[in-house]
Amino acid sequence: MIIRLAAAVAALLCAPALAAPPVLPISEIEQAAPELPPLLPMRERAKVIDRILAERLDTIVPAIMREQGIDMWVLMAREYFEEPVVASMLDATSMSARRRTILVFHDPGDSQPVERLTVSRYGLADLFEASWDPVQQPDQWQAVADLIAERDPARIAINFSDLTAFGDGMTLSQYRLLHAALPEPYRDRIVSGETLALRWLESRVPSELEIYPGIVRIAHALIAQAFSREVITPGETTAADVRWWYRETLASLGLTPWFHPSIGIQRQGVEGMLSGDTVIQPGDLLWTDFGITYLRLNTDTQHLAYVLKPGETEAPAGLRAGLAASNRVQDHLIAAFEPGLSGNEILARARASAIADGLDPSIYSHPIGLHGHGAGTAIGFWDNQNGDPRSEYRLRADTAWSIELTSYNAVPEWGGQRVDFRSEEDAWFDGETVRFLDGRQTKLTLISSD
Repeated sequence: MIIRLAAAVAALLCAPALAAPPVLPISEIEQAAPELPPLLPMRERAKVIDRILAERLDTIVPAIMREQGIDMWVLMAREYFEEPVVASMLDATSMSARRRTILVFHDPGDSQPVERLTVSRYGLADLFEASWDPVQQPDQWQAVADLIAERDPARIAINFSDLTAFGDGMTLSQYRLLHAALPEPYRDRIVSGETLALRWLESRVPSELEIYPGIVRIAHALIAQAFSREVITPGETTAADVRWWYRETLASLGLTPWFHPSIGIQRQGVEGMLSGDTVIQPGDLLWTDFGITYLRLNTDTQHLAYVLKPGETEAPAGLRAGLAASNRVQDHLIAAFEPGLSGNEILARARASAIADGLDPSIYSHPIGLHGHGAGTAIGFWDNQNGDPRSEYRLRADTAWSIELTSYNAVPEWGGQRVDFRSEEDAWFDGETVRFLDGRQTKLTLISSD
């Protein structure tokens, strides 16, 4: 396995350098064993990240501030303690906030451009205008207060939220220091930036959508390799071996997992999911949950594979029917998407429709993008299928999704054993339809045991 991995990495490293990531069209058809797309050198990755960040700052920030009626948005983070929004606004070579990084967006009105200011000792590429001279004003908080008073905003948003971590980046100590520095009239103008934070993080720009299918293709190619005889030798390879193969492969490619990959085994006559040091055997149904971060965008995929017994050429019909049932639950869920509905309303719609179709579903889908479990409304939780306060947020267009769910089916060939057919595919919602970014699994991957 190590020799094969080294050869694959060497081939990628020797490939000609690319100036841009591969651009693939959105496709409803998923390839069974796709080639791994070429990956950019680190310097080129940084250029793509900064280009997309500039587009996001130019377009999303003015739109959401005006949508929410906010005149000024004040963000702050300390080194190694970056809040989610600030972390997403750092340029590609700023690995963290420096000392205390304070970002200020100000909308002067009358269709003028939104100012992007940084009240920080160190700059952020050319994305924000430096607005503090420590020599002239040693007190950073006073510099912020002066900037605010100078512009006299009616509504000042800072990030605090009871429901979502994405909008709760303002720490108590920083709030106290800001509050103390502000002149009295401005303290009462502070409002929550929770929705601004969610809107910034959930919104995708055209250049992100352009590269997203190719990023999902990378994940699909790695899953296909993991679910093959290149990696798995039935009777020898353990579930943990495959998990660590993922990690070693990602490290060699300069890719980052946003969670430790999962491998589970369902086996005839055994209840539940096996994992860890369990050896993969012929006749097993394998499940993986795998996600990568590339060019700041995340993937989240769950696929299934069947290990053929000697002499078999296909998985048992009951297992094939189980995956088909999960595909039908996907259809019911994506048909329930409608802008303006809450996640709870979409969940109720999809479940009612799927249950009426004779299915036994569990739905727990979520937005994806700059975070794996992204900002926006959740559509169900695996441990709560009856609605949740975190899912009262409304669905928006131009957002990316992980269509994550399962259906439970009795498998006749396994004596009627109830099997869990988990599925997860990344998709795009344009406001009218949901399209899978790189298709979806409709056939079990087959692994030979011969």
